[in-house]
Amino acid sequence: MEHFVEANLKTVKQQMELACQASGRQIEDVKLLLATKTVPLEKLQMAIQAGETLFGENKAQELRGKFPLMQQFNQIEWHFIGHLQTNKVKDVVKYVTLIHSVDRLKLGQALHHQLVKENKTMDVLVQINTSYEESKFGAPPEMAVELVEQLSQFETLNVKGLMTIGKLNATNDETRHCFRLLKCIQTQIREKNLPRVQMDILSMGMSGDYKVAIEEGATIIRVGTSVFGQRYLPDSYYWNEHAQQDD
Repeated sequence: MEHFVEANLKTVKQQMELACQASGRQIEDVKLLLATKTVPLEKLQMAIQAGETLFGENKAQELRGKFPLMQQFNQIEWHFIGHLQTNKVKDVVKYVTLIHSVDRLKLGQALHHQLVKENKTMDVLVQINTSYEESKFGAPPEMAVELVEQLSQFETLNVKGLMTIGKLNATNDETRHCFRLLKCIQTQIREKNLPRVQMDILSMGMSGDYKVAIEEGATIIRVGTSVFGQRYLPDSYYWNEHAQQDD
């Protein structure tokens, strides 16, 4: 019997194909990132056996625990997709190739200082709070250009694009507005021709709204529950994190 993770992956990929067809896009232009928050190792291994290689973690401590256990598999790539506190920067830059959630200058400074120490560079996305929800992190849309300009001064950071979380518990139209706003900000920043800023990536769309995100230009979708099943903790555990803000 086909395992449920493999079956769910097939369903998600079919939906991705349909969304690409509806918007005149190529499926090759959209990457599926599997969000691994609270997901046990055996489910991750099922996804790897089904051919998946791109994973994203929300919590530094979970990343630190899973990374060594996944090293036995070739070509696994990790991204960090959750709110990043400055005191966790050292942990995260060891393991990931892309950080989706740079949302403030202080975090950019902390990343730069750590990367200088390690003689490394890091690809990053700037997180924008396109829904203006107080429960979510991300720079306000009207501050996005200024933040990217500030981050572009750090030679250790390569700003590859933008990330957002669509409005939670919203209608398709409300969610679509968030994603269109991110696309608009991408265009504004591209016109600046800033150093070390490419704006090729739009990370947007999760299990509940990834089809809308693809229609609006997402190049990475972050899908967890649609593949691995429901988590035992509510969304508020991941997105309503202001108690963990460090600056």
